[in-house]
Parts: sequence; structure tokens; C-alpha cells
Amino acid sequence: MSSENLTRDEARSRASFLSTDSYTIRLDLTTGPETFLTETTIRFSSTTAQETFLDLIAKAVREIELNGELLADPASHFDGARVRLPALSEGENVVRILAEGSYMNTGEGLHRFVDPVDDEVYLYSQFEVSDARRMFACFEQPDLKATFQLTVTAPEHWRVISNAPTPASTPAENGNATWTFDPTERISTYLVALIAGNYQGGTGEITTRDGRTVPMGVFARASLAEHVDAQNVIDVTKAGIDFYEEAFDQDFPFRKYDQIFVPEYNMGAMENPGAITYVESYVFRSEVSDAVRERRDLTILHELAHMWFGDLVTMRWWDDLWLNESFAEYASTLASAEVTRWTDSWTTFALSEKGWAYQQDQLPSTHPIVADMVDFEAVETNFDGITYAKGASVLRQLVAYVGRDEFFAGVRAYFAKHAWGNTELTDLLVELEATSGRDLSTWSQLWLQTAGVNTLRPLIERADDGTVTRFAIQQTAPQEHRTLRPHRLQVGGFSLEGGTLARTSSVEIDVDGDLTEVPDLVGKRADLWLVNDGDLAYAKVRLDDDSLAVAMDHLRDLDDALARTLLWSSAWDMVRDGELPSRRYQQLVLANITGEDSSSVVRTLLQQLETVAGPYAAPDQRIGRTLDAASAVWELAQGADAGSDAQLQFVESFARLARSDEHRGTLEGLLGGSVALPGRTIDTDLRWKLVISLAVLGGIDVAGIDEQLASDDTQSGRKSALTAKAALPTEVSKAKAWRRTMEKDTLANESITAVILGFRRVVDETLIAPYRQRYFAAISAVWAERSTEIANRLVSGYFPSSYGGQGVLDDADAWLADAEEAPFGLRRIIIEGRDTVARQEKVRDADVG
Repeated sequence: MSSENLTRDEARSRASFLSTDSYTIRLDLTTGPETFLTETTIRFSSTTAQETFLDLIAKAVREIELNGELLADPASHFDGARVRLPALSEGENVVRILAEGSYMNTGEGLHRFVDPVDDEVYLYSQFEVSDARRMFACFEQPDLKATFQLTVTAPEHWRVISNAPTPASTPAENGNATWTFDPTERISTYLVALIAGNYQGGTGEITTRDGRTVPMGVFARASLAEHVDAQNVIDVTKAGIDFYEEAFDQDFPFRKYDQIFVPEYNMGAMENPGAITYVESYVFRSEVSDAVRERRDLTILHELAHMWFGDLVTMRWWDDLWLNESFAEYASTLASAEVTRWTDSWTTFALSEKGWAYQQDQLPSTHPIVADMVDFEAVETNFDGITYAKGASVLRQLVAYVGRDEFFAGVRAYFAKHAWGNTELTDLLVELEATSGRDLSTWSQLWLQTAGVNTLRPLIERADDGTVTRFAIQQTAPQEHRTLRPHRLQVGGFSLEGGTLARTSSVEIDVDGDLTEVPDLVGKRADLWLVNDGDLAYAKVRLDDDSLAVAMDHLRDLDDALARTLLWSSAWDMVRDGELPSRRYQQLVLANITGEDSSSVVRTLLQQLETVAGPYAAPDQRIGRTLDAASAVWELAQGADAGSDAQLQFVESFARLARSDEHRGTLEGLLGGSVALPGRTIDTDLRWKLVISLAVLGGIDVAGIDEQLASDDTQSGRKSALTAKAALPTEVSKAKAWRRTMEKDTLANESITAVILGFRRVVDETLIAPYRQRYFAAISAVWAERSTEIANRLVSGYFPSSYGGQGVLDDADAWLADAEEAPFGLRRIIIEGRDTVARQEKVRDADVG
């Protein structure tokens, strides 16, 4: 096993005799474009005089000093990932490591980026799960908390941000300066942050409930600063702090709160206490849909929730990663619904987050919410829909099970008892059991320690006049995961009245076992019965035949947005399970999408439309279905309100679906100005989407793309140009894209993804079919030679799943049989990709006839 891959057993062993007190870290960021100097002094205690090791990934170690003694030949103590320390002193110890660190362009460790607009250098750290060791020597495990004091030397015009408030700088040589920060609160190594460069933006402050004034900053690169909506970010944050302080009965834990949008970021955001980092796509330089704005605000609230759940109280080991992320996902949706303008956030959650969870939970790689995180490699593979969305869904079910007041009373007791410490799941359950009076051991076993999603199906018998004579709910489980679970849920009855489908009955019940009778509904009448009305339960839901017929004919007539979304979700599940022809879902979307006023729902439905018209369509129908969908969506764009959110989403979807010469002419007209939509300006980002779609259709060449780039030679423009060039329908463009990413290691993380996205955008799959076998021949070497992040982007991005086919299944099976010893993370991508293709085949078969 690689020494980079710390195991849970090793971490537990180290924590059994070590306790950390403080880190003093000195960084010199002026030594050149590839490396920096990092000096770390750690004060810690040991209960025994034994050997141990520090974690460090660096170019070289120059000095190692342990308890005042310099160790001879420091390189002999360093294997590239660990610094071996000789016998410690029993009691207090001090170790100092001087090393040469390497900047990264993968979004891991200390990432370095040069802005093409003004050649300014920007740095930011990203340490979760195990990349703090790329910036300083440490004990890289979450239960060895400490304080961290940073001293940073950098160009004097930079803004330098860390977890503690930014101090005034002192001049240094050659136009540089030094920032000496105060020590942080006691936090884990993965939460330490450094952001440095010419970041600009806006500032403000909030007052916490204990009367403290907390300064806030919202920053981005200087060339993007004019687009930073600092006040909105601060307003959402303030609303969230007020909500969480009351809900958790715990004051905001930190001294300041900066939020920084950073370039070439690998994820949505990261909860570094006092120094949150976000993906730059959340800086809107062009118009975006409300769905994107809602997602940004939800992300702000998600990271803010981590200040309590994750930063103030931190998991002991990564087995409980789900609880950090699931709690933040649940709490942020609750806050969004109750203290922001996104009052329908649970509707977004039902179709988006839970849709992600259901999809992930039906893959062969599904796992219990409490995953067995045996080492760092296992942790890296589990940032998925189970850890985030299923966990949040199950927490919502837990709230329904124990009661909201009782749930938050338990959470308050948990924070009061464990502030600044490390915990495990049982620590939270103890408090929830105490406040609710419920024994949660069985609930925890069934929901958190088993995998798979149940299906709930109503069994309804009716008299001739439609009156219910028997109502029962059948629960089933997939063959691979036979667990039946308890569900606290509502059943709603909806009746057609004056052209509206309105709720006329509702009952709340506990469903358990394979069959649950619902006697309270006997004697009731309704045109449509909906199990899990209100979406409290985590389960796939089916409709009885009569209710399904009503739903298919009157979906847009339903007056409750969340109930309508649950019907969309049920129909989508039926498509994915081969129970409803995908062509019928395409008809359903196009007939009802204009009845949806939630931007997030519209966004998801358009994505699903593109799937059923393409990968889910029967092969002989695919071209016609995609053409029909594109034409229908363009008609919707023309009929939408001038300048509306729906209009923007329809035109973007049309661009992705466009296939015919007529469609190409429309794209050219939009780009050139001869075709116009009322109230719609073709701004920078929309222009690039049109250019990329034109490239797919051969409506623009390399010179034309370069001409567009000349008018937007920014980082965003360069990524879009990479996508457009890789999307050109020629063998040369595809070969160049493959070579630049799979065979060379020069592009940064986001640029690699930009190329992959273009490579995959084809009308005729035969253009990239020859790369299928090259892919399976190359992926083992890619996994071994590239960083974790880049390897994941390449292997998952190039998996040949777009239209699948038996050939892909055969090649995947052959590779899996030959690569039984391949790393789990690599095998998981192939297993999931294979399952995606197999499901596409199943859905297509159901679409025939």
C-alpha cells in the first residue's frame, strides 16, 4: 500500500498516544512559479516514547528537528509522503520540518493560477480529504485538532486570507510583505486555509446574537471583481447565521467570515472556517437562471452550516463524513425555505437532491450511508449522492420520526456537550434519544447501515362510485438489498374540481414491513392518491393505475408544486426502471413544462428531456426524437415571456438539442443578430453556448472560434474555446482533444474537463467510437500516473456511455475481469459506467413498440 494512503487503523493507533497542541507555519510564496518554502513547527504530546510519522507531500525535505536536535540526512527520513520520526519523548515534544512544497494545477493542495487577463497570480488551498500535507507537515487526521498560526511572505499588493482575521502586513525585501496571523481556534488540518493574490470585492459585517461584530469579505480575482454580488452574499449569510444560531442555540463560532470565489476549483465550495472558498462559476458575469442563483444561495447556506456541524464539532474519522455533509445539506435546505426568497426549496430538493440520491442508490456501487472508510482512498470515492443527498433525505425522515422540536433539542445538547471536539454518530444519537424518548438503535441500523432504496406502492380497492373500500401500502426492496424500513409519511388524495387537481384528503401514518393497511382512508374518494405527499420519506413511489392515468392527463392542473414534483419524480423513476416508455415522458414534459414556475424544476425537466430524446430513445427513433425536442423547445423559447427565466432556459436547451440544418441556421442567426428573441440579449456566456453548439454541427471552424476568443480572452473564454474546438465534428479535432488530455499532462483541472465536454458532444457517435478500446487500454496507467482529481476527471469523463451499446458492456466486463486487482476507485468508475449503459439498454427496450 502506498504511504500516501493513510489507513483508519494507522490513524487510530497514532491518536491513541498522540495529542496535538499547536502548529506554527511559515510560508514563503516568493521563491518561484513552481515551488514554495514551508516550515512547520508542531507542539504535541505523547504518552509513550515510540516512533511515529508525520504526513507530508513535498518536493524535498531540507531539515528535520526533533526536540532541539537536527536529524542527520533528513532525506533518509522522507519517502515522499511520510516523515519518519525516531522515538519521541514521553510528554511534550516539538518537531520542526523545513521543506520545499510544490504548487499544484489540479485543485488539490496549494493551487496556483495565472489570470490571462492581467497575468496576476492567484493561490488557494483545498485540503479535504488529505491535502493539507501538500502545504505543511502535519498529522493528517481530523481527530488531532490543534491551533494553527500562519506567517506568510508574498507580493505586497496581494490580499492574503486565512482562517484567522487578516493582519496588517509588514514590508519585506523586493516588493514583498509578510503577514503574521493570530492562531486559529482548535480545528482539524483539512480545515486550514490560505488564499492569496490580488483578490478584490466587497466587505461588510454582521452582529451575532451575543453582540459580537463579525467582519465579512466577499472576493474574487481582480478581473472578475466587478461581477461579485457581495451584498447579496452577505445578506444570505446574515440570514443563515441568525437562523442557525437560534436553531442550534450556539453562537457563531469564529471571529470573521470571508467568502472567496477561486479559479479552477474542483467542487462547489469548501467549509474552511472563516475562509470559505467557492467555484468561480458562482460569479455571474452574464445572466443566469434563477435555478443557478438558488443553487448558489443554497451552497452559501450549506457551507455556513458546516461552521457548526463539521468545524465546531468534527467527525473523529471519515466514517462519519456523511453526517457532516448530510446535516449541512438538510439544514441549508431548511434555512433556504424559511429565511430566503427560495421558499420552495423543498421542491427543488425533491427533484434534484433526492433524484441524485435515488440514482446513486440503485448503482452496483451503492453503500450504506455510514460507509466503511478504511483509508483515504475509500474516503475519496464516497463524496457521492449517498453521502450528501440520501443522508439529508434520511435526516428529514428522522425529523419526521422524532419531531422537529425534539430533533433540534437534541442537536443543541450535542453542540453544548461536544463544542471544539470530535464525535461519532453515537454521540448524536444519544442526545436525540434523550430528547425524543425514542430508541434509535433499530432505526439507525435500518436506515444508516444498510444500502438500497425501497419502493412504496398503493394497493387500492374501490366501489363502483370510486369510494375506497381498502387502502394499503406495499413496500418492496431490490433483490440485492432486501431491507424493509419504517417510513413516516403522508398520503394525499387529490380531486378534480373546476379544472384544478386539489388536495381533498390527507392522513399521516407509519409504514413498516411489506404491507401496511391504511384504514383511515376507507370511505374516502379522490381522483388521484399520492403516497409520500409532502416528501417526508426516502423511497421510490408508484401510483395505482387510475391515479397514474389522472396524473398523465392533468399534471399541470395540480395546484401544489411539491406534489406535482413528486409526480414528476415518480414518472421519471418509472422511465428509468423500464415501466414507462421514454417517448411518453418526452410528451409529458413538452405538454406540461410551461405549467411549472420553479426555475429549478424547469432546469431538471429540460435535462431529463434531453436524456429521453437522446440516450434513452430507441435507436431508430433517436434522431427524430431529438429533432422534435429541439424544435419544440425553440417554439417554447419563442413563446416565453420576453427576457424571462424560462426563455433563457429554453434557448440554452435548444442549443444543446440542435441537430438539423434548420437548427444550425437558427443558432447562426442568434449569434449574428438576424434572429432575435424579445427582451433577450446574447451576452458573453450565452454566446459561447451558441458557439459550442454550432461547432458540434460544423457551423463554425477553428478560425471562427479563435475570433470569438479574441473578444473574450479570459479564463472562462479560454475554457469555452477548448470545448468548442474539441466539439468540432472532425477526426483531427477528436484526436487532438484525446492527445491533450489523456496522453499529455499539461492542462489544469478545469481545462481538462472543458476538452472532455467538447470531445463528447457529437451528433454521430461513430466519430468517437474508435476511442472505446483505446480508453480501456489506457485507464490503468492514467490512474497510476495522475493525481486523484485528474485521474477521476479523465476516467469518468471519457467513459463511453453516451449512447452505450452491447460493445461497451462487453469491453467493460472484459476490463473488470482482467483488472480484479485494480484500485477500488478506478473499478468503481467502470462499474458505475457499465451500469449506466445497461440501464440505457433497458430503457430503450421499453421504448420499442
